[in-house]
Amino acid sequence: MKLKEFGSENRETILLLHGGGLSWWNYQAEAEILQTDYHVVLPILDGHADSDRPFTSIEDNASELIAYLDEALGGTVLLIGGLSLGAQIALEMLAQRRDICRYALIESACVIPSKLTNALIGPAFGSSWGLVKNRRFAKLQFKFLHMNASFFEAYYRDSCKIAKADMIAFLKANTAYSLKASIADTTARVHVLAGGKENRKILTSAEVIKSGIPGCAGHILPRLFHGEFSLNYPERYAAYLKALFLLEERAREAVP
Repeated sequence: MKLKEFGSENRETILLLHGGGLSWWNYQAEAEILQTDYHVVLPILDGHADSDRPFTSIEDNASELIAYLDEALGGTVLLIGGLSLGAQIALEMLAQRRDICRYALIESACVIPSKLTNALIGPAFGSSWGLVKNRRFAKLQFKFLHMNASFFEAYYRDSCKIAKADMIAFLKANTAYSLKASIADTTARVHVLAGGKENRKILTSAEVIKSGIPGCAGHILPRLFHGEFSLNYPERYAAYLKALFLLEERAREAVP
């Protein structure tokens, strides 16, 4: 697995997992802010531009990341965060290893499978794959994603690098994922976020995640679309993380 590292001299590690069709640059701005105090690791998920292996499943990605944490970082980190597909992989990591992190920040995750959407992905891409590398079409799609304009060149470049089979595979996995019962055993303090302008499945998924994880906190971010928090507001995202850690420090100090 390929990854980017920031602030590697620091002890506490934050692992952030990008959204489907994006890459490590999803969290580059956050990493540059946080690297002063934390070691930030940004993996390139399987099947994405410049990754070293094809996409197989969310479960496999989670297992690979856990193996990396075991080998390189002592098997546990301060926080795991993720957006959309990355958030699903983060949830799967929590389900596979109860003490994999102290905190988790889950943004815009869907855990309600859609059989119809899943069945249509293959035929849809089979008939329209050529449009993926069409710059004009990419700009229209990019506008629909509500991402900061500064991301377009990286988005277009990396979209063109993704193999058709990988694109279909991770989109099908994204629309088929459901929460594992074992996630209820996680020791992490989990926060789930969704934009107020997201579709109903994402908003309902946030409630499902909250109900499936004891003590999970949930927040709806007004006026934000899918993934906008981490993509378009890195300063706010970094501040949110720091606030979580500060609360724990204060709680420890309050113990006699």
